[in-house]
Amino acid sequence: MLLQLLTDRDLALLQDIEQFRLLSTRQIQRLHFGIGHATISAATRGTVRVLGRLETRGFLVRLERRIGGIKHGSSGNVWQLSATGERLLRALRGDGARRRFVEPGAPFTDHTLEVADLAVWLREAAREGRFDLLELDAEPECWREFTASHGGLLWLKPDLYVVTATAAVEEHAFVEVDRGTEHMPAILRKCASYQRYFQTGNEQHRQGIFPAIVWVVPSEQRAAKLRTSIRGDPTLTDTLFRVTSAQNAVTMLTPRDEQPVTERRNHL
Repeated sequence: MLLQLLTDRDLALLQDIEQFRLLSTRQIQRLHFGIGHATISAATRGTVRVLGRLETRGFLVRLERRIGGIKHGSSGNVWQLSATGERLLRALRGDGARRRFVEPGAPFTDHTLEVADLAVWLREAAREGRFDLLELDAEPECWREFTASHGGLLWLKPDLYVVTATAAVEEHAFVEVDRGTEHMPAILRKCASYQRYFQTGNEQHRQGIFPAIVWVVPSEQRAAKLRTSIRGDPTLTDTLFRVTSAQNAVTMLTPRDEQPVTERRNHL
């Protein structure tokens, strides 16, 4: 009965919000209303109308916290699935697990939306034909479980796992989105987790390569500081890591055909 209330676009929209956990009105517009409207204003009106309908029918809830304040109007809303929307998608997958939905805090919201924004840019770049987007896994689908040297179980928790491709090259990457709020020792501890996972050989056995570890940071100044810190840590294999500003992130994740690799690019 619930499915009868949804169009194909409605269902795809709900699935995207589930995948990225939170999406803003503007991000939803870019993902699902970027084609078929004469102007951006018309696309915005269409987006707001559809989101309002899904909210009224109980599939979505909007957060109390908005992006950019009142002047941004409806485009400043942030959306997550309601319990009904989540239950519907679980039923379609035959998934018995349940999520508990609460109003997230500001740091979680800001970081989640920045990760989602990078994902939206990647989807748009693929739609424009810059590359094929073969995989785009968000948390927790992109997490990796592995065994530590002492025998205990550990988790590697990237923000995204991305595979882009051209006819000649595939680009595999774990992506970490840094908002500039973490101290450098905390960043290096996360790098050490990647180093430990690399040393297990699990990913190489599964994929044939180890993906690049791409840190996306807010500025070139932050990028330079992180590069220097990684190079200065003798426990890290610095060639595993790349650092880029947010504005150059899509370019960093775009396959570069000039390298003479026919199938997959090896980052070792």
